[in-house]
Amino acid sequence: MPLYMDIHELPEGTTAEDIAKAHAKDVETQRKYGVEYHKYWVNESGRKAFCLAHAPNAEAAACVHREAHGLLAEKIIEVEPDVAEVFLGGTETNSVGAVLLPGGGADARDPGIRTVLFTDIVDSTTLTHSLGDEAALALLGVHDTIVRDALSASGGREVKHTGDGIMGSFVSAAGAVRCAIQIQRELARHEEANPERPLKVRVGAAAGEPVEQNNDLFGSTVQLAAPSLRPRAAGTDPGVKRNCRAMPGQRTSIRRPWRSCPQRLRLPSPRPCRGMEASRHIVDRMR
Repeated sequence: MPLYMDIHELPEGTTAEDIAKAHAKDVETQRKYGVEYHKYWVNESGRKAFCLAHAPNAEAAACVHREAHGLLAEKIIEVEPDVAEVFLGGTETNSVGAVLLPGGGADARDPGIRTVLFTDIVDSTTLTHSLGDEAALALLGVHDTIVRDALSASGGREVKHTGDGIMGSFVSAAGAVRCAIQIQRELARHEEANPERPLKVRVGAAAGEPVEQNNDLFGSTVQLAAPSLRPRAAGTDPGVKRNCRAMPGQRTSIRRPWRSCPQRLRLPSPRPCRGMEASRHIVDRMR
């Protein structure tokens, strides 16, 4: 049976308890329409909720909402189970079906916001032509190891390998920034040890909600993150681009080691790096 996710624009004053009651009514009604509502994400500060359900079709899922409580979704999209899993994770829920933030306790509801991070090896086609397949594959292996280690250390999940880069997903924007810092530092170490074969990688990131304007899960967020890899000026420095923002409802735990950055965060590195910047919105969240 197809899997669907919907988005609800919540009326002002709607509480998490109100959403829990609505979900309970969905569960009471769902069998009539052959639907199974599994869990939901609620973003109280952004006044949005997202429900995940198996249903014969989108209309059946909408009928449950209509009969149960009348809170109809703004949009319902079909999602691939594997894609939902890699973006959102296994997701622990509380007793009423609300998804919880990892390690956050029973009241730490997950708002469903994810930061999507891309890496892209600069001039990968040229590298293959100039170095040969074997050497180019070896550099790709170095990239993959560095990025995957950084994802693991920063709480990220690998969504997919793009051929000359990796796409990852993070619960917090701060985790994506930590990941980018680690990637950049490890690349610098690799270049110091192998000056004859430096590995240049761009990093782009953007944060967003699971269902937005497009009909793909996190489609708008992916579209924002991917173009941020396009080079600025010479375009050989890795960087977290300015469309990576701390979204409403997110909390960050990263300590702020930078003392003088009133508007932009310049990530520390063993050597100067022009492009390694993040939005002041992330800096504000770290204060």
